[in-house]
Amino acid sequence: MGVNTYTYESTTTISPTRLFKALVLDFDNLVPKLLSQHVKNNETIEGDDGVGSIKQMNFVEGGPIKYLKHKIHVIDDKNLETKYSLIEGDVLGDKLESINYDIKFEAYDNGGCVYKTTTEYHTKGDHVVSEEEHNVGKERIVNISKAVEAYLLANPSAYA
Repeated sequence: MGVNTYTYESTTTISPTRLFKALVLDFDNLVPKLLSQHVKNNETIEGDDGVGSIKQMNFVEGGPIKYLKHKIHVIDDKNLETKYSLIEGDVLGDKLESINYDIKFEAYDNGGCVYKTTTEYHTKGDHVVSEEEHNVGKERIVNISKAVEAYLLANPSAYA
């Protein structure tokens, strides 16, 4: 088993606290509303939605992904950081054991936010995750983030 690590950084004019609340604390409710053409729902399989919980994101029928199952490791609303792992789902295929995510939200220019994502791919055998493979997953995450950002810009009192 190997580990391949990639990092990604993005900036926005939205405050780190608002973005954290929307993208982390209310993800299960907000994302299916904003991306209903792709995401059917999110459900808690085990736990109380906090650390140690296992959550499943279900996608609409006919798409390339049926579901993703995540385990929550950290939800730090004081330091605006979350860590979780993708432990089951179509995207793991036969080459990946799991994918770990560490996302930090930090203050940026004029009240905005920079959020930094570190992605660790835990592979089966000697498989090495290429940048192209990483970019496929990164694009999905970026699309979710952009939808949430657009919602927050259009609704300035949401998650205030």
